[in-house]
Amino acid sequence: QALMGKPYGSLPRKTVPRAEEATAMNFATLWDFSGFAQYSVLFYGYYNNQRTIGWLKFRMPLSYFLVGVGTIGYSFMIVIRTMARNANEEGGGDDTSFNFSWKMFTSWDYLIGNPETADNKFASITTSFKEAIVEEQESRKEENIHLTRFLRVLANFLALCTLAGSGYLIFFVVRRSQKFALEGLENYGWWERNEVNMVMSLLGMFCPTLFDVISSLENYHPRIALRWQLGRIFALFLGNLYTFIIALMDEINLKASYLLPFMIFNMHLEEEKIVKYNMTIWEASLYNGTIPENSTAPPIQVDPADVPRGPCWETMVGQEFVRLTVSDTMTTYITILIGDFLRAVFVRFFNYCWCWDLEYGFPSYSEFDISGNVLGLIFNQGMIWMGSFYAPCLPAINVFRLHTSMYLQCWAVMCCNVPQERVFKASRSNNFYMAMLLFILFLSTLPAVYTIVSIPPSFDCGPFSGKTRMFEVISETLEHDFPSWFGKVFGYASNPGLILPFILLMVLSIYYLNATSKSYKEANLELKKKLQSVRNR
Repeated sequence: QALMGKPYGSLPRKTVPRAEEATAMNFATLWDFSGFAQYSVLFYGYYNNQRTIGWLKFRMPLSYFLVGVGTIGYSFMIVIRTMARNANEEGGGDDTSFNFSWKMFTSWDYLIGNPETADNKFASITTSFKEAIVEEQESRKEENIHLTRFLRVLANFLALCTLAGSGYLIFFVVRRSQKFALEGLENYGWWERNEVNMVMSLLGMFCPTLFDVISSLENYHPRIALRWQLGRIFALFLGNLYTFIIALMDEINLKASYLLPFMIFNMHLEEEKIVKYNMTIWEASLYNGTIPENSTAPPIQVDPADVPRGPCWETMVGQEFVRLTVSDTMTTYITILIGDFLRAVFVRFFNYCWCWDLEYGFPSYSEFDISGNVLGLIFNQGMIWMGSFYAPCLPAINVFRLHTSMYLQCWAVMCCNVPQERVFKASRSNNFYMAMLLFILFLSTLPAVYTIVSIPPSFDCGPFSGKTRMFEVISETLEHDFPSWFGKVFGYASNPGLILPFILLMVLSIYYLNATSKSYKEANLELKKKLQSVRNR
């Protein structure tokens, strides 16, 4: 679009309206991704609805659709492939026979000649010993089963109360934002305009710490405790994300009088008719009240900034996701600088003149939070999957965010953080992380897929304007660019009577392959036990 499409100012959808030009380049406006940012290649509404653009006859609507759908399919393929590779690596089980002897006599690499590499190898061996000791202690630990059950029930009750309180707080903030939208956001300050995003970011920052305190009651194995922690934070993030979507739909309904998925479509169509009627009246006023249907007079030249335009709900959705990504990024940076760096400076320099040992007591150095960082990445990736269809440049913003946060967090880990006290073999949880990523990928693509299949696109912006459904670009391409027999074959192939048996066959094949894989795994474990028994004779 940037290379071959029409430039800025050539069309109303690519031009800032006259009423907004005075503030279009203000920092506050650009920080809110309005003004020139709103009418740029960053968002959906900027893209052409012509079938072909440029001297290459590039098919913009078809490309926009296929890239969006193909990205989702490729993401599913990569995540499932990674899970399958992890399952193959973990399929043989762990050989714990003479574990400490093997680590003692075979761990060192005698080809190491670099002192720094030797120090890293020494730290790695030390950590592996700690992991093995923890595993051995957990296998021999005895506990009061009744007290443990009571504490675990109490911990789950407290976690559910925290999740319910988080949901109620978001609901309360959403209702406040709707009230602000009705009264006009220009009458309120920065906090009121960004209250929903900031509350979500603050909940994502403080609730994991509260869950970590609650998990100390349960006395689980460290690896199982981490999975419970991740599950609770995942439920928190997922509830926040879908609450945000519902809030976004209501907000756009109030601000733009244009309804998103799950709204009343008759009201939407009536609102669109009103906008189109107003545009017709404006066009008629250019010709002194008459609309020349067969006139041969040259058309009147009007600046695109003066042309009235309809609402573009896709761009509004993209703006909200970009704002949420930016606010989440800023919250992460502030947390690192205040929560980690200033805390480490205080502990380091005030430890000599304090009443107790600050390094080993309260507040001490902050631990590197595995669960918080992993869930932060998963939640961030879910936002990108959900919002990239409405803001095509959102992945580029996320790449920049990940690069900067990687170096900042690397500096924080080396200078401000300490390892977690509880050591365990974390590699066994790889597929657990990927399963959570797969689940949030599925949930993140539902709104976009529903939009593509069921919701009429905006009539005045975006590559699908003028169509009743976004997926009609496929039938249009088959009709104009392929032979008629190919369209008939595609129609037969997309028939539900053929698709449903194919899906059933795929499900049966997956079930058969899964059962075969389990039997092979059990056979391998049985052979391994036999080899161990022969070796021990």
